[in-house]
Amino acid sequence: MGLSGFFLISMLHSGICLVSGAFMMFYSNEFSVFNHGLETASKLQGSTPHDQLLIQTSSSFSGWLLFAIGFLLFMVAFVKDTKFQSFFAKGCVLLHIFVAIWRVYFVREVEDLARDWPKQVLGDITLALSWVFLLMYSWREKYD
Repeated sequence: MGLSGFFLISMLHSGICLVSGAFMMFYSNEFSVFNHGLETASKLQGSTPHDQLLIQTSSSFSGWLLFAIGFLLFMVAFVKDTKFQSFFAKGCVLLHIFVAIWRVYFVREVEDLARDWPKQVLGDITLALSWVFLLMYSWREKYD
């Protein structure tokens, strides 16, 4: 049967990843301005043409990776095995928590990104909580 809500949460996370990844690949400068503001985005673009090319390539690859994760989430949304869904949701919770910890310890040390990390950590925790609430709801269904 599967966990109720798993399809919805997987599709929501998939949509976020697909859209964000596509913007990072094809509109990296605009996406950077949207995320960090004009001043920080101009600092993050690099000062030499070589730096700019390297940063552009890195951003495009990161966007491609995020797009691939979104596609993977799209495929996983159609799996009906309850044990796999529970295992996958627990893995997503851990992944979001580790990303939040990484932002706290490393991203806040980057001077140009120092003002952005709290809202990014809040976003990571919110995404993790969506999976936690799914697991809590499934446990309620299982033991009631």
